[in-house]
Amino acid sequence: MVVQNGSITGNKIQGSVMSGGLDFQLTLSNGAMEIEQLLVLKANDGSYIYLRSAGTAINQNDVRMVWDFEAPNSSSYNWLNSGKYAGRRVIDSAAGTMKISVYDVSGINFTPDSTNSIKVTEPSDVPDQPWDFRKASSERKGNIFITESVSLGASQSVGASKKGSRNIIPITGGTVSGNLTAKILPAGADYQNLANPMTIDARYLWQTNDGEIIIVRNGGQFGSLVPTFEVRADSKYSYLNQKLYLSSDPGGGAGGVTITFYESIK
Repeated sequence: MVVQNGSITGNKIQGSVMSGGLDFQLTLSNGAMEIEQLLVLKANDGSYIYLRSAGTAINQNDVRMVWDFEAPNSSSYNWLNSGKYAGRRVIDSAAGTMKISVYDVSGINFTPDSTNSIKVTEPSDVPDQPWDFRKASSERKGNIFITESVSLGASQSVGASKKGSRNIIPITGGTVSGNLTAKILPAGADYQNLANPMTIDARYLWQTNDGEIIIVRNGGQFGSLVPTFEVRADSKYSYLNQKLYLSSDPGGGAGGVTITFYESIK
């Protein structure tokens, strides 16, 4: 799902949810679910806050999440960097809305048992979903696979936070040409960490010219960027789920960047 906009209400923070956020929901063969969210919040004083979460559920009616905030160290929201947060996500499909209830559970001590826990079972043939981007090992660039022309929006700078200096550049569109043709949807961003060494972690979506949606992630240090893909198992593009690729560094383009993906050779 792509987040269009939203609002934040609470005793200690008020603001808005920026457009372009991503909510990845993976429904497994037994009905269980895995969820990852990438959101950018803008507090009423103009501070940007990066919010990343992961969750699981036995079904869509009971989605439980944990959240991780990166707020500016110099802002009045720096307390978000040290808390522990959990809560729920509820989707109203008819209304096209999502409600996220977040609770600070830092001071709560409890012993899990059958009365306060649920067990989520993952099918044995499902690979683990990595939290970090793939890193290349003893690989070199082969044939060109595709070339992207990516349109970018204005930076949303969190600044110095608990994991370094976070800068977020929204992805607003673009095109893909080469072994497949697609448009880049206005969603996601390059979630840069400007700490030394600087890394980028771009998360976004392609829509092919025949209507398939492909989840793209391109991350790493400059000089060693690695793209990965996720697409339907029964799609003609399902080969993207298994094959390995490498990426050029972003090059300058009108209102954005150009990037080339290559087949990876061991």
